[in-house]
Amino acid sequence: MSMYRRLFVPGGTYFFTAHLQDPRADTLVTHIDVLRQSVRLARKRWPFVIEAAVVLPNVTHMIWTMPQDDADFSKRWRLIKSTFSRHVPAPAYEPPSKARRGEKGIWQRRFWEHLIKDGEDFDTHLRLIRDAPVAKGLVGQSTDWPYSSFSTHRSKAKQLA
Repeated sequence: MSMYRRLFVPGGTYFFTAHLQDPRADTLVTHIDVLRQSVRLARKRWPFVIEAAVVLPNVTHMIWTMPQDDADFSKRWRLIKSTFSRHVPAPAYEPPSKARRGEKGIWQRRFWEHLIKDGEDFDTHLRLIRDAPVAKGLVGQSTDWPYSSFSTHRSKAKQLA
């Protein structure tokens, strides 16, 4: 079994990437309201601040700042991913390894995190989030992607969380 070393820093700011199992899927944007509700539930149960976010068809990138007395981002991601998975249809293909463990096979098992070191590091990851829809060829300008904290097309009622 792999040993993952995570830096748990209470009050820390982190960049996260979470992928769907199927890189061709568009589940995150077709079920954006379920994802939004999953994030809201996690924030209600275990508060954190979303500094920036983008939801692409099969991946999401977010920058979170954790509370001063808490660094357990893993439980928050577990709740987001499990809530989302319970409320969307199962994919057409379920990998045998996921089926054996009783998983629905929507998300990759883990997520990637990076502890933001300083203002320059924060700005670098903020640009990555801002530019992701353009880099993936989804829109010509980042402000045109509706599932981003940089979108000019987002209404207050449709914010990610």
